[in-house]
Amino acid sequence: MAPGADLAGKAAVVTGGAAGIGLAIAEWLAALGVRVAVADLNADSAADAAGRLGGVAVRMDVRDRASVDAGFAEAVAAFGKVDLLVANAGVSTMRRAVEITDEEWDFNFAVNTRGVFLTNQIAARHFLATGGGAICNTASLAAKVGAPLLAHYSASKFAVVGWTQALARELAPQGIRVNAVCPGFVRTSMQAREVEWEAELRGMTPEAVLAEYVSLTPLGRLEEPEDVARVVAFLLSDSARFMTGQAINVTGGVYMT
Repeated sequence: MAPGADLAGKAAVVTGGAAGIGLAIAEWLAALGVRVAVADLNADSAADAAGRLGGVAVRMDVRDRASVDAGFAEAVAAFGKVDLLVANAGVSTMRRAVEITDEEWDFNFAVNTRGVFLTNQIAARHFLATGGGAICNTASLAAKVGAPLLAHYSASKFAVVGWTQALARELAPQGIRVNAVCPGFVRTSMQAREVEWEAELRGMTPEAVLAEYVSLTPLGRLEEPEDVARVVAFLLSDSARFMTGQAINVTGGVYMT
């Protein structure tokens, strides 16, 4: 059986699913026959994506427990149950560590870390009640190597990996698997913003920043969202049935440990 073929007919919630990596994941899962709830803070974009994918749109603020609870309940109401969670919603800001504001620190942790905690916990409770499921969290290359100008972002993503490992150990006896992916330099609107910020902070052109990203990538190109989506589908599928607590590098070789 091809990786991911066993996912057909299952139901998934994908947070941050209206754009970038999240949208690519939602599209890839839908192509595999998964019924997808596109969960996003941007309700209009979520509705557009869900309409194209034959799924349902859920407005969700992953920072807020009531919003996550309500969104997950909407997905369960639409599909009968949920089998898969992709906790992908994420944000970034960029600044030298000595200049990071409290507000920037809190914003990164609220979405990137608390958002994973809330969505994972609520999904796990559902999975325990319904007899199983699988979770994939989006971490980052910056969860493996501290990233200059992104110290607060790196810290929030390192926390995602620690949480993923601990939750995986707790849920393994019930057959619930929890893994994470660690993308590298992915071509998204989020990356485009970061490139502009980095260019300004380092006194470079955006083109030079992008060229540096490519030079750091042994496979010799920028990563595409679909590169991440394929690995997420694998981790959610029975092809990865003996994998849990892993933070899989999807970086084109930028980081290999």
